[in-house]
Amino acid sequence: MTQIFGKFIERQEEYGEYLKIGFSPTSIPIQQRWRNNGLSADFLADYVYMFFPREDRTSSERQAEMKGVVSYIANELLENAMKFSYAPSQYAISLAMYLEADAISLYVTNSVDPKSLVAFQQCIQRLLTEDPNDLYMEQLMGNVEAENGGVSALGILTMLNDYGATVAWKFAPVVPEADVMIVTTMVRVPV
Repeated sequence: MTQIFGKFIERQEEYGEYLKIGFSPTSIPIQQRWRNNGLSADFLADYVYMFFPREDRTSSERQAEMKGVVSYIANELLENAMKFSYAPSQYAISLAMYLEADAISLYVTNSVDPKSLVAFQQCIQRLLTEDPNDLYMEQLMGNVEAENGGVSALGILTMLNDYGATVAWKFAPVVPEADVMIVTTMVRVPV
């Protein structure tokens, strides 16, 4: 059964300008790709950079700012996907970026360990219902990863607090009969 947390927006790949990267778990173990996350994030950021006009100093500053935002968000999403992906499922990780007139949307999809699913969804509920500034301070004041199933959520909280991002999640079974779920995390940032 599919579950949605937050205001998840479905995307059709045929719609508008987009870029998608896939990481196969069968060629190199996902955990060994960890050092390449920054390269992939920077690639997406460089791609976005070309879509912002550089007519004056203000637009050049905005262009550089959005490049940094995309690099940070893409890197965080990839790190989380690779760290928490359920290796036995052999499900590929994908990262897609969609360029719109008023926003940039990033989607990362990965499998989820069935044992950590409930804790993960409880963490998401907190992110969606509690004040992000309070949660951020709570994280900084003490290590609450243990009660969140090993998830600190600092990256997501930074996206919410510093970049005005909208974050949502979609959980769906890999196949209808399986207990392995895939999660798609959506982060949408206004331009």
